[in-house]
Amino acid sequence: MTIQDSFVLAWRTVKSNKLRTGITVAIIAFGIMALIGIITAISAMNQSLKENFSFMGANAFVVRYKEMNARMGPNDRSDEFSKTKKGLKEKKSNLDKPIKIEEAIYFKEHFGFNRAAVSISRRMGGNNELHYKNRKTNPQISLMGGDENYLAVNGYSLTQGRNFNNVDLTTGRNVCIIGSNVAAKLFPGRPEKCIDKVILLQGKPYRVLGLLKSKGSSAMMRQDDVVISSLKNVRQYQGSASYSLGVMVNNVAELDPAIGETTDQMRKARRLIPSESDNFVIDKSDKFAEMFIGFLSGISGAAGAIGMITLIGAAIGLMNIMLVAVSERTREVGLIKAIGGKRKDVRRQFLFESILISILGAIFGIILGVLVGNIFSLVLNTGFVVPWMWVVIGIVICSVVGLAAGIYPAMKASALNPIDALRYE
Repeated sequence: MTIQDSFVLAWRTVKSNKLRTGITVAIIAFGIMALIGIITAISAMNQSLKENFSFMGANAFVVRYKEMNARMGPNDRSDEFSKTKKGLKEKKSNLDKPIKIEEAIYFKEHFGFNRAAVSISRRMGGNNELHYKNRKTNPQISLMGGDENYLAVNGYSLTQGRNFNNVDLTTGRNVCIIGSNVAAKLFPGRPEKCIDKVILLQGKPYRVLGLLKSKGSSAMMRQDDVVISSLKNVRQYQGSASYSLGVMVNNVAELDPAIGETTDQMRKARRLIPSESDNFVIDKSDKFAEMFIGFLSGISGAAGAIGMITLIGAAIGLMNIMLVAVSERTREVGLIKAIGGKRKDVRRQFLFESILISILGAIFGIILGVLVGNIFSLVLNTGFVVPWMWVVIGIVICSVVGLAAGIYPAMKASALNPIDALRYE
């Protein structure tokens, strides 16, 4: 009996036992669906995070006054200086010291790296509510103070209106640029009509200068729920005590040299002596995405554990079903041996049956998993995601499961005595 004959016989047997095959395929399919579905959903979330958090572009970075990660536990520093990882001394009075407007202006005036654009900004809170006539936004609008370079450095572009001019920045008059979600709420159906209209921000009238092009939003980053005014204007509101600096170079190749120049100029602006470490942080735009993507790594491990537990259960069920099949087909095995079939032919046929059932389960599970996982793609407005690496891994795992579950039943069937098998009732 050739390998092809064994495969054909195995396929006919699988097709003829529809109920048994269907139940076993369903068990395996649900295990693979759980694994592939969660991995697909995580891939969609990763893609959304990368798109939404890389808001400054690949050739830009931001300078802040402290790390985003909060310290856990007590911070017991008893002396005036503490050693950092680099061996430099960090002065206690400089720790978490906000960037002052004078320091930011000094940096902007003295940073001369190859015509790089520098922007000074300040965040004034994210729970603002804007009004226009009888319409209002949700109380989740971020108020930002910026300068003439803020839009370009932060990856924004205008669809209507204009940017801030010198008069807007120096006088601090009540003018603003609004995001697309704000315009959609206050001017439904005709957001472009917002230009030169007067809206209320915290009860104060602001004339709308421009409308921002939509950048897309996620649950963690609402980039279109924003209103931007000048730095001088937003000082009247409570918000962050520190200013931030954005730097955009001409191309990605200049990024590292520009970061080095930024470090030098910021140390001068902050008046740090050589023995003191940096009391500011420089973040590339993709760092935010990487940080949140790291939070999803544990979910991937949990998905693998869920899938493997389900597949182990499926393997046990498949082995039991194959053992039942051996008992039911004892006479068939005896007939195969009586007409010249060898032990390896019988063993091969039962192994093929087990592997075929497992692969069928893998195929259906992968299809269902990709479809279920891509529900997140629809919610997050990302492209259709197929985790090809995990698809291949799923097929390999199911093949191994089928092989492992079929070895013992196949060996038991091949060891049957043909005379006793033919007499079996």
